[in-house]
Amino acid sequence: MQTRSVRNCGWALGLAALVGLGACAERQVILPGERENLRAILSDEEAELAAQDVPENRALPLNLPDAVANADWTQRHGSPATRVAHPAFDGAMEMIWNNDIGAGDARRNRITADPVVADGRIFTLDSEARVTATGTDGETAWSTDLVPPRDRGRDATGGGMAVADGKLFVSSGFGLLTALDVESGQQIWQQKLEATGSGAPTVMGDTVYLVAGDRTGWAINTENGRIRWQFDSTPSVHNVLGGPAPAVNDQVAIFAFGSGEVQATFRGGGLRLWNSVISGHRDGVSRARITDITGDPVLSDTTAYVGTHGGRLVALDAGTGERRWTSEEGPLNPVWMAGGSLFLVSDQNELVRLDAEDGSRIWGTKLPFFVKDRPRRQKEVFVHYGPVIAGGQLIVASNDGLIRAFDPVSGEATGTVEIPGGATTNPVFAGGVMYVVSSKGALYAFR
Repeated sequence: MQTRSVRNCGWALGLAALVGLGACAERQVILPGERENLRAILSDEEAELAAQDVPENRALPLNLPDAVANADWTQRHGSPATRVAHPAFDGAMEMIWNNDIGAGDARRNRITADPVVADGRIFTLDSEARVTATGTDGETAWSTDLVPPRDRGRDATGGGMAVADGKLFVSSGFGLLTALDVESGQQIWQQKLEATGSGAPTVMGDTVYLVAGDRTGWAINTENGRIRWQFDSTPSVHNVLGGPAPAVNDQVAIFAFGSGEVQATFRGGGLRLWNSVISGHRDGVSRARITDITGDPVLSDTTAYVGTHGGRLVALDAGTGERRWTSEEGPLNPVWMAGGSLFLVSDQNELVRLDAEDGSRIWGTKLPFFVKDRPRRQKEVFVHYGPVIAGGQLIVASNDGLIRAFDPVSGEATGTVEIPGGATTNPVFAGGVMYVVSSKGALYAFR
């Protein structure tokens, strides 16, 4: 009984103390008026600034060059001598066949090599270093495995291709550059690159140029695979899989590296002519911290156009490296130049047209961005490849399962076609046919 009395007394005293404290506290005054989100003013200001920074779309005239009925597509389009500015294509985008080329995209392996076309065959590289030659009828002509004897296909990934003078030049993630005979697929020679060979090669004359490990520029003899010269740049580990193809003209070769550095060398002996660094990134976007060059150098007359994953595109004087203008649009693929305009897929997943003279924006069309709509699930974005102007249309292939066509004058969508599994390479055009590789490891042909 005594214990219970003590407990009751303690409870009563505690209650009294709480009542006393409550009596001493001031009553909260609830002010009248509408409640606003504390961050609303910040988001409103950001939206207003964004609206001011982006000019209204304009449908300016575009004088495209005449369409060319090209039979071949031998390498990336950065070099003027091998570029087809406006390939012929009737635009119907009807699938006519598809052919298996090997391993598709996986968690650790990716297809990074665009198809190349020569001598009536389409050459592809899968995600595990297998090269396949497919005829224009969709039948496999030959297939060659470039995995070294002591390795497995999934041990490395990435690579690129170029074709010239009866040879197919293939770089691979195993650190090799291999020359194959286009008729049989037999190996002619092989050169070790001392680093991953994920960059796409460029061929001019008797030399093949490429970037290995995103930091070393190589010039290799096309006849025997011997090294002509090489040089290093600043190393960087924050890179996107794959490497930019050098752009080459009669005098210079322009290389781009993972550090954002661009260097021009004389073709003959590799003597450095100039170097430049593309700095800056898009504010407020974490992925923009990756400033790897994803917009390969594209040479046009005396200007080189180069862009980064971080949200910058620059126009450089090809002879001096002097910067002519900078645009805050980061191309994820090489820009396409036609009729005095530049076309690109930006780091914001937007199809953009710029004035090639000063970099000013003419129009922009939004492409699918996040795979998931819910904000908390927005971890993965769609990837878009291209653009390419063909048959008067602007073509973009995407990994969301669609190939899209746009009016290059206004940016308005004009049509779509499905590609099962989604695209994983830039579209290429030869003989009036569009070729695209899917993420499932299949080559698709559209007419």
